[in-house]
Amino acid sequence: MMALRSLWVHPMRTALATLGVIIGVGAVVAAMAIVTGMSARAEAGLESMGSNRMFISPNVQRRGQRTIGSFDTLKLEDAAAIRKECEAVRYAVPQVNSGGLARFLSKNTNAQICGTTELYPKINNHNVVEGEFITGTDVQSAASVCVLGWKIKKELFGGRPAIDETIKITSIQGGRSFRVIGVMEEKGNVGFTDVDQQIIVPVTTAMQKLYGLKTVSVIIVEAISGKDADIEEAKTQVKRLLRRRHTIRAGQPDDFQVQAQKEIVEQFTTFKVMTGVVLGSIAGISLVVGGIGIMNIMLVAVTERTREIGVRMAMGAQRSDVLIQFLVEASSVSFLGGGFGVIMGWSVAKAIENMTRVFETITTPLAVTLALSMAVVTGVISGIYPAWKASRLDPVEALRFE
Repeated sequence: MMALRSLWVHPMRTALATLGVIIGVGAVVAAMAIVTGMSARAEAGLESMGSNRMFISPNVQRRGQRTIGSFDTLKLEDAAAIRKECEAVRYAVPQVNSGGLARFLSKNTNAQICGTTELYPKINNHNVVEGEFITGTDVQSAASVCVLGWKIKKELFGGRPAIDETIKITSIQGGRSFRVIGVMEEKGNVGFTDVDQQIIVPVTTAMQKLYGLKTVSVIIVEAISGKDADIEEAKTQVKRLLRRRHTIRAGQPDDFQVQAQKEIVEQFTTFKVMTGVVLGSIAGISLVVGGIGIMNIMLVAVTERTREIGVRMAMGAQRSDVLIQFLVEASSVSFLGGGFGVIMGWSVAKAIENMTRVFETITTPLAVTLALSMAVVTGVISGIYPAWKASRLDPVEALRFE
């Protein structure tokens, strides 16, 4: 009670002592909420893609130890050859991915332009809810038709029908008019892409009319099953075929890279751990600074209350009583700061979520418990020396203190 009364009597000192802990705990809670939300979104997207998918993308070009660019060697014919000649492959879908500005009447929005083929719904499990999807004929003729993602449709058309309307897509090649033939179902993330923010066009249209490309960004391959043996066999067949098609001699490095879904998940897990360590370290530094602040305040309190300590000890208080009093005071300060820090961290995480609208932040009970525990431990550690110093005072000398 004496420890809590002392905190109440000096509100400004208590507030300053808790400030460092508030910032530290707030950083811990906000960081964990961001990492947890980002991880949940990415993992859900990766799971929705299936376990038997692989991604073929251009490899990087190096000169010595320096990266100087990427190979531009993946062509539409490569995807057709993979689908035709690799027995362990069910689908091979070429894609061109880039950005563009979509406009309808006075409304416009930024969109991800996805040039693909009629096989896109099958390999991504993402279907049309209004109208129809692009066809093989659209791909062959490079037709100026498009299918809107759910968010794009809402942003450009609101509640009105979009089918057979004409929108304008502006890219590096200028502006082109496209007839809307379909709207995709609401899906969220597929992998690391928000497919609701996409506009899907025939891959040939994207290459010829929008971006002036001769190669594709990626070829998505689906193995015949999710068994490790089948995935590895598909990967081997794809590599062998592409090396032959690209005339790569024995001993020369591939001008492409093939990544299985499992490998991407492992890379993401490593990235998540590293991000958590970095953010946790920053938050830990803040807590250390907060702990130093508590120690300074407690040392000042010991000096100010030397006579009070002498009176208590003269009336029979044990050294352990004085020690516990100051430890309780230090841990109370840090716990109080931890409580406000949790509120601040949650508020910061929600503010980031609302401003970026990239992912949902998730504040878990584990994060709150961990943050409060760290705050109390910080307080106890910071209060040990001041409490020990107070308990070792000589009662006679303490009573003489002015």
